[in-house]
Amino acid sequence: MSFAHTNRALRCRARQNRVPQAAVVCSNQQLIPTTRAILWGVTGTRQYLLERIDDVAVVQVYADGFTSLPLEHKILVWHLYLAALAGRDIFYDQRHRLNLEIRDLLEAILRHEAHVDPAVLAEVRRYTKLFWINTGPFNNLTARKFVLNLTREQLLAAVHAAAREGATFASTPEALVDRLSPMLFDPSFDAVVTNKTPGGDRDILEASSNNLYVGVRMSDLANFHERYGLNSRLVKRDGHLAEEVYRVGGRYDREIRAIIGHLKNAIPYAPPGLAASLRASIDFYRTGEEAERTAYDIAWVSDQDSPVDTINGFVEVYMDPRGVKGSWEALVYIVNEEKTRKIETLAANAQWFEDHMPFEPRFRKSNVLGITAKAIEVVFETGDSGPLTPIGINLPNEQKIREQYGSKSVSLFNINEAYEESTPEGMRTEFSWTPEEAARAKKWGAFALEVTTEIHEVIGHGSGRMADGVGSPHLMLKEQYSAIEETRADLIALYFVADPTLADLGIVGAEDHAALIQTAFEYYARNALVQLRRIREGTTIEEDHMRNRQMIVAWLIAHTRAIEVRKCDGKTYYVMTDAAAFRQGVGRLLAEVQRIKSEGDYEAARALFDAYGIHFDPALRDEVVARVDALHLPSYTAIVMPRLMARSRDGEIVDVEISYPCDLETQMLDFSTFARSADALATPAASR
Repeated sequence: MSFAHTNRALRCRARQNRVPQAAVVCSNQQLIPTTRAILWGVTGTRQYLLERIDDVAVVQVYADGFTSLPLEHKILVWHLYLAALAGRDIFYDQRHRLNLEIRDLLEAILRHEAHVDPAVLAEVRRYTKLFWINTGPFNNLTARKFVLNLTREQLLAAVHAAAREGATFASTPEALVDRLSPMLFDPSFDAVVTNKTPGGDRDILEASSNNLYVGVRMSDLANFHERYGLNSRLVKRDGHLAEEVYRVGGRYDREIRAIIGHLKNAIPYAPPGLAASLRASIDFYRTGEEAERTAYDIAWVSDQDSPVDTINGFVEVYMDPRGVKGSWEALVYIVNEEKTRKIETLAANAQWFEDHMPFEPRFRKSNVLGITAKAIEVVFETGDSGPLTPIGINLPNEQKIREQYGSKSVSLFNINEAYEESTPEGMRTEFSWTPEEAARAKKWGAFALEVTTEIHEVIGHGSGRMADGVGSPHLMLKEQYSAIEETRADLIALYFVADPTLADLGIVGAEDHAALIQTAFEYYARNALVQLRRIREGTTIEEDHMRNRQMIVAWLIAHTRAIEVRKCDGKTYYVMTDAAAFRQGVGRLLAEVQRIKSEGDYEAARALFDAYGIHFDPALRDEVVARVDALHLPSYTAIVMPRLMARSRDGEIVDVEISYPCDLETQMLDFSTFARSADALATPAASR
């Protein structure tokens, strides 16, 4: 069969897969009329895909293991859940100084919608859902702002209509709309939340619209000693820099006090290791000092046995163009022991992987310590982790702590499950060169992604060491650090997924390993092309994970015979043609990327990404966008979380129930109601 016939066959098969309108039962037993797009995300009677907002898919995530927890652990999860909710507004404020005002305005209209013009209301609802998903008006992947497709007069009329229905606002509708209009309507005003490549002589801090810096340029930092790098906002006042520290008595005092209250309530129900971690977290929230943060990281990574765990604090630095300031996030999760066995095998053999890294021995650890790994079910995520969520996590980020105390990795298997169950078939077939490639993606894609993600988190981020005498890599590599680190972990995953040792360890079956390798390499090549659908304007990539994926594939195309760029019927395909060459090329690139990190070679990092990772052909992007839009394929996915409810009797919690809202708007409005409640933040309730 010719390649042209192959792709026509794929398109014909996709057309034949259309299904009629039907109805599905959500987990809350509400009957929801739906269409073909919804049925893509239904397995039996369990609904995953809930709706589409523009190019975003919204899916429900399930935490089946929660119901089998003993009551003590359910109560523990409940208090950690409240602690996570209590800090949600911190990340909103970090993303943009007007975020909370805009959210209050939009939600007031939705709560008092009776007399709002239907067409205006529909646009407010569309924009608000995107606002919730991205924690503000910036696309989380492209960093660029999206706008409200209304006029000032239409929005003002909606605000007046909501006010007549009882909505209250901090100022007059006219003053409020005038103050927020530039953010809502002008695409050039505060256009990019994080801008690491603004072009020309523009300063990366001034070109970024987030709320981590006020009036500060990079040149201001030359002789400034930053005491609270991770957990402060840096402000220039009267020509002097000041750190507004995130701690009790400092910035976000109200939210942090509430978080501490809920964490304290959790401690009596926590196993010893987790209780120690929670106490250390409270100490850090109180003082904001580096010593307490280090103590917390050590306590958290040392807790290897708790069946319930949480991450709550200022963690990832992707939003900061300097790569220093931590974004607030919270996760609450439970360990799945059955699925953990495979990932623990990787952790138990971390020294073998370290010894066989394809980079210089001086950059390897001679004694790998404290590498632990778990497969988890997420119960709740917010801040920088939700509604847009990672699929794997490896912490702590501090290189010295990794080298001395190890790291802890978690694979979010119920998130992966929700993604896989809601993925439309066209996502596999449209960009596959042959039916065989598409069939492999369907059969092995989920498992290949699971294995490579686990290697990425457990072995990748936990590996390697700095060269003697070289300081912290994030300070040496500056804005390039996050992309270099994600590249390094991806390359390690791609290198070792093809190693026969995986079969020897029982992680993959020997008879299936070749198919798994081919699927993993094909997916990675294909994904570098498909990810362009997410960048619908501009010609540069800002998000670090996307930069790393493009850089790896573009480098392999330029320097190996592993991937060919092919055309058929006016469509572009990235075709993985030689698995051996792919792995060999990955090893060569990994050796250089590890050297860059270990030596803190900023100029080499910048040159590598400038050549391969940042820029793309807009004509190719437009082609990809047209192809995915023709098939109604999403660009990215947001999740709706489970909902918890505590039941009490005589002041004591007697049960904690879990349910699944299957509705983004309901959940987001509930969360905001919680955040606005002074009682909820000041005095943790027994039930809500």
